Amino acid sequence: QVQLVESGGGLVQAGGSLRLSCTASGRFGSDAMGWFRQAPGKEREFVAAISRSDAITDYTDSVKGRFTISRDNAKNTVYLQMNSLKPEDTAVYYCAAGRKLGPGKYAYDYWGQGTQVTVSS
Repeated sequence: QVQLVESGGGLVQAGGSLRLSCTASGRFGSDAMGWFRQAPGKEREFVAAISRSDAITDYTDSVKGRFTISRDNAKNTVYLQMNSLKPEDTAVYYCAAGRKLGPGKYAYDYWGQGTQVTVSS
């Protein structure tokens, strides 16, 4: 069994920064790790992903140039550095782990419980 635990969420003013962390424990060997978010009244959406095998990163268009995903394989940890935050980035952010199926395509097997990010205007 694999557990994913997120941390680093909080309240920040627009234009500020936060760094989210997600650490995996248990029988962890997933190639791909990603971040998703869900705002109130909206569906969960993909934010960013990174694979261990090729280190390629993928981002949704709305965060390109502002967010950076990275991972520390030795610590089984993935990070999401979020800069120039906007009120529309407010959401619960979820970490996920799984497999890379092809360019820009992933399948996720494990999910964290989520961490709240609130950006005030």
